[in-house]
Amino acid sequence: MNLKKWIALLMALGLLASTCLAFSEKQLSDDAIYDLVKRRLANDPDVKGGALQIEVKQRVVTLRGKLETEKQKQRAEKLARKISGVRQVINEIVLGGH
Repeated sequence: MNLKKWIALLMALGLLASTCLAFSEKQLSDDAIYDLVKRRLANDPDVKGGALQIEVKQRVVTLRGKLETEKQKQRAEKLARKISGVRQVINEIVLGGH
């Protein structure tokens, strides 16, 4: 195979891979995102977010509830943001002791 064919093949494979990735992210349902966010927050040793309220609409995650520190609040937002398919995170968590 000559160089031009290799380059064309590699470009086609790259395009195919990026298309598949974009397609799979769009297919993730709000319910699936909810489950992933809920588990990730509940299992995080810093956030311990099992009691946080989570709402997902059109891949926008809204976090509500109460945490003790700003660090926990930011960590919860970061964890939610990392979930594949999440478009935006609205952080309405308030600070205060339990």
